[in-house]
Amino acid sequence: MLGGLLVYPIYQLGLISFLEYTQAQVSGGQPTTFQGFGNYAVLLQDPEFWQVLLATVLFAAACVVSTLAVGCALAVLLTRVRAVPRLVLMLAALGAWATPAITGSTVWLFLFDPDFGPVNRVLGLGDHSWTYGRYSAFFLVLLEVVWCSFPFVMVTVYAGIRAVPSEVLEAAALDGASQWRTWRSVLAPMLRPILTVVTIQSVIWDFKVFTQIYVMTNGGGIARQNLVLNVYAYQKAFASSQYSLGSAIGVIMLLILLAITLVHLRLLRRQGEEL
Repeated sequence: MLGGLLVYPIYQLGLISFLEYTQAQVSGGQPTTFQGFGNYAVLLQDPEFWQVLLATVLFAAACVVSTLAVGCALAVLLTRVRAVPRLVLMLAALGAWATPAITGSTVWLFLFDPDFGPVNRVLGLGDHSWTYGRYSAFFLVLLEVVWCSFPFVMVTVYAGIRAVPSEVLEAAALDGASQWRTWRSVLAPMLRPILTVVTIQSVIWDFKVFTQIYVMTNGGGIARQNLVLNVYAYQKAFASSQYSLGSAIGVIMLLILLAITLVHLRLLRRQGEEL
């Protein structure tokens, strides 16, 4: 099953990335020729590719940091509220997590719509368009990504906090430690394995964001100012019919995510040996 769902498509992706494969080859008008690493050379010599890669890394980093901050803060909050507010917050967070990405993106676009959205009315911004500027569009997408991603961090970290012996937290409180000091000096070191897992997972998810960017910026923003690698690959492959270049971008993304996964596995093994 894994071979059919993963190995064969990855093989086809890698094969196409080494060929000259455009609409002419798809329609049978021209023969398919072997390019070797020519498609990768074209990408690596293209300044736009490096700009998109940098934008993807910075955007993913901002999403990961924001998601971890919101998720960890709400996880701590869950341990300090009563049962009913805790249940309400958990259900609301899980509802956000279960919402399909395209649905959530459409809702957030409506909330920040310059004509009918309630956010501009509350903030008194008139007909300000959040998707017109590059940074405001990225910020809007970041909010949606964090909104649909923080529940995973919140639930996971909350479960880890509940597993911490109450005597440890009581000792920190008796020593006069503030909430921030308790988190930084007591909880965070004990939750390191869990924080490592949610961080790596968030990096992988946010690095390959597609739906939110594509829907909320209408395919990459004005003048392609909000492109990330996934959307860039889609545009190369399907909008420009340069399937070989799109496949090469996909292979590069695959290698980057594989490297992150290997780091993840190495950290897990090291933590297992320490335990």
